[in-house]
Amino acid sequence: MYTAQRRSFRSGRQHDHDNSEKLDRIAADTQRGKSFLAGKAVAAYVERELEIIEGIKRGMADAEARRVIPHDQAVAERSSRMPSVGRPRADEAGSSVEASTSG
Repeated sequence: MYTAQRRSFRSGRQHDHDNSEKLDRIAADTQRGKSFLAGKAVAAYVERELEIIEGIKRGMADAEARRVIPHDQAVAERSSRMPSVGRPRADEAGSSVEASTSG
């Protein structure tokens, strides 16, 4: 158990070192101080996390108030609005079949 904790600690220190080097590079390239950049990063993180938390709270309130739709309906609505990743669009469907059968 102790060995696993030490290994995790070491990799955490390496991660911190890597981030410190990256921060040094950004500071040099942007001519900004490391503390300024770190402060901006923390502020961005806090804003993003608060947005996520608020979204989760809204979703939980919607669920509690029964303002929900079945999963299959949500997927169908999403699919009708957005092309699926990795699948050809309707206007490309025929061309991909033709390309795979010609040879």
